[in-house]
Amino acid sequence: MSRVLIVEDEEHLARGLKFNLEAEGIDAEVVGDGESGLQRLLHADSGIDAVILDVMLPGISGFEVVSQLRNAKQYVPVLMLTARGRPEDVLRGFEAGVDDYLPKPFELAILVARLRGLIRRKRWASGVQTSTAQDSGSNSEEPSTFSFDGKSIDFPTLELRLKNETIQLTVMEAELLRHLIRNEGKAVSRKSILEDVWSLREDTDTRAIDNFIVRLRRYIEAVPSKPKHLLTVRGVGYKFIANPK
Repeated sequence: MSRVLIVEDEEHLARGLKFNLEAEGIDAEVVGDGESGLQRLLHADSGIDAVILDVMLPGISGFEVVSQLRNAKQYVPVLMLTARGRPEDVLRGFEAGVDDYLPKPFELAILVARLRGLIRRKRWASGVQTSTAQDSGSNSEEPSTFSFDGKSIDFPTLELRLKNETIQLTVMEAELLRHLIRNEGKAVSRKSILEDVWSLREDTDTRAIDNFIVRLRRYIEAVPSKPKHLLTVRGVGYKFIANPK
């Protein structure tokens, strides 16, 4: 049985989530603040398959919880609950390493579907296939790996494999790379990235996209300040080139 940690200070909401998840066959555990969530998740044998994390918590925020997890190389999938889906919360969460988000109020069926997708992705990364829960956002017609210039991206496991190391990507880093690779050689607008990768409005601040590109360049470019794969298209966005001449 999958086990989910709910980090939520609104007691009635936390109780409702726990009750409904367990009715869906998902074991659920509740803590009411960020520090307690971190302590539980950083335990070597936490047994947690995914986290439902509120942004606004007493003590440290949900953003800080995710940042500390990722800094500790703890990549348990995180579904963040945001107030009214504010773009600034969503972008800040993605930059911290959040895997997915839902605005409050939300439909339980959507939360469960998103959660199952994250759990399935975690099991893929552990080499365990599951036959339950459709993984929303994946395209079975697309290859699960992509290789270029001595590098390989494994999308199900979120791993970028270089010659001497393997980098664990966040879901949003992997999805941004997938979107650029899918449009290889073409200029991809920031509007397209906002809408097609992150499901945000086109008038959202695009600085987070630039920050993601900077991070991805550090991963894949020999000289990040002189990129050959992730090129800036002035006034438009970015372009991916697998094999530059």
